[in-house]
Amino acid sequence: MSNVVKAVLEGGPKDLPARIVPITPPGVELKVEYHGGYEHFKVTNREADTPEGRLRVYEWSDRTRIAE
Repeated sequence: MSNVVKAVLEGGPKDLPARIVPITPPGVELKVEYHGGYEHFKVTNREADTPEGRLRVYEWSDRTRIAE
């Protein structure tokens, strides 16, 4: 059994490669690197049933570019 805490991502780009991702630490905003930038997801109070069990939902909030 794995001790990795995961979350389900909602919103943002439709072609994100993963919608279920590990989170460290739980409850903090997630930043997912994607196409030269970061997609930001904020924790919600909601949970969703997924193939990996019931997981906390993180909702898309913003996109920033990686500084060059």
